[in-house]
Amino acid sequence: MGINLTSLAVIIGSLGVGIGFGFQELTRNLISGITLLGEGKLRVGDLIEFQGKLGYIMEVSIRCTVIKMFDDSELIIPNTELTNNSVTNWNYSNCQGRIQVPIGVAYGSDLLLVTDVLLQSALMVKEVLSTPPPQVIFLGFGDNSLNFSLWVWVEKINFRAAITSSLLYVIEYNFRQNNIIIPFPQRDIWLHNVNNKDDIKITPNTNINNEKHIKYLLLKVSLFHNFNDLQLIRLIESSGQKYLQPEETLIEQGQYGDFFAIVLEGEIEAIFIGKTTQKSLFFFEEGQYFGELPLLLKTPYPSTMKATKPTRLLLIKKENFYHLIKEYPFLAEQIIQELNLRQDMIQDYQQQLQEIGLLSQEENKNPLYLIRQCFQQIFTTPLDIIS
Repeated sequence: MGINLTSLAVIIGSLGVGIGFGFQELTRNLISGITLLGEGKLRVGDLIEFQGKLGYIMEVSIRCTVIKMFDDSELIIPNTELTNNSVTNWNYSNCQGRIQVPIGVAYGSDLLLVTDVLLQSALMVKEVLSTPPPQVIFLGFGDNSLNFSLWVWVEKINFRAAITSSLLYVIEYNFRQNNIIIPFPQRDIWLHNVNNKDDIKITPNTNINNEKHIKYLLLKVSLFHNFNDLQLIRLIESSGQKYLQPEETLIEQGQYGDFFAIVLEGEIEAIFIGKTTQKSLFFFEEGQYFGELPLLLKTPYPSTMKATKPTRLLLIKKENFYHLIKEYPFLAEQIIQELNLRQDMIQDYQQQLQEIGLLSQEENKNPLYLIRQCFQQIFTTPLDIIS
């Protein structure tokens, strides 16, 4: 027919190469889609975070995945993007997640007060979990502010925006109540030719009510009378706070506790519950502490610990309590001296544990002797072994 087949073959070959390159991305997406569907690590209904965007998976197809965003828009992502980049799947184990709230305060602010107010603010938002406890991180010195970050953990990370908003409202309110200033960019102005120093008016700072300041609440505790601000900040950072309403129970009789408790405000009543009756044993008021006996002797609580009024506690977990004792050995002797003054409580402690059959023959020794042994073990044994 007079057609040059060599030229036609070259044209068809070039067209085939072009088509191959054109379908290369589609082929990669198809393979990635088969991989996603086969592995099952990303499924319809999962809450995922991809490149800062959070949403639910609506559809996983061969070529792409459709994400339903919280503003009701739909994000279509090629499957190769999901397989080649990091994706956070909040549904893979659970929807718990951490929220970070950046906060700046004015230079000269009381850092201990700022830390306390931020931790209290976190616990005032009901969606914030008490375990893990909120944390305050000091980020550094900014141009116009001292920069902090409040870390909180929540059960449903998909409500992050609403929870963050609630936190900011509470923090702003509590900062105003405590005269903590959130600064704005500042400039120094030099005034020349001021003839009278009375022309410059300085507004005095409003006196802060220290009654509820955690610094002064902790200094009421005999263990921490000589702690400075930095030591108190470290103590707060390694602890968690808990609020109880009247008649609310902290721990039930017979349960094991892994904390050392300090009563900052309010009152805790120890109640022994028998088969037919219950008896009030003793009370722990502001500035007192409890939990060292069950914690160190690894025995359950012989009584139910219940709040009699609105109560605020500082709870130090077992590992942090061991670190505290090892760092400040004088605390161990102070605790033993305090227990010496509580002979009635120790006798009740032994009696109640014996009545409910929770003491072994070894533990029937004088608890003070056993407590000294426990402290000695803390001083001589690496913490990762004893804890």
